[in-house]
Amino acid sequence: MDGMVDVVSEIVIARPRAEVAAFACDPDNARAWYKNIKAAEWRSEPPLTTGSRVAFVARFLGSRLEYVYEVRELVAGERLVMSTDDGPFAMETTYEFTDTADGATRMTLRNRGQPTHLARIATRAIAWAIRRANGKDLRRLKRLLETGAG
Repeated sequence: MDGMVDVVSEIVIARPRAEVAAFACDPDNARAWYKNIKAAEWRSEPPLTTGSRVAFVARFLGSRLEYVYEVRELVAGERLVMSTDDGPFAMETTYEFTDTADGATRMTLRNRGQPTHLARIATRAIAWAIRRANGKDLRRLKRLLETGAG
């Protein structure tokens, strides 16, 4: 689709899949590993389940963003899909967790969305910025979990 942002990033974390997934999927941990997330507030009762809603405040490309993600799919330890229609563009975020041969966890982070108020020319810049931020965030998550700080 023209102007669609679709960014996939992944990392291998030397921790068990259940542990990585539990930490990464908990909105209360978002500020610990997402640099741009400034606040996360439950809009439904914890724990996270299909239909849960969480409001986020973030800074991205110099702007303050506020949006509410709704959990569309949750398979504990394997997959989380959340989406929002708030903010500068509708976005779907997917976390997937798989085991590696050596007992570590491969985490895949995918962000897909269609900018609404941005020119098509900006989608490349947006995708680049998301890819760069996701790489840093996944490396931060890896450090937190592998050093036991998470």
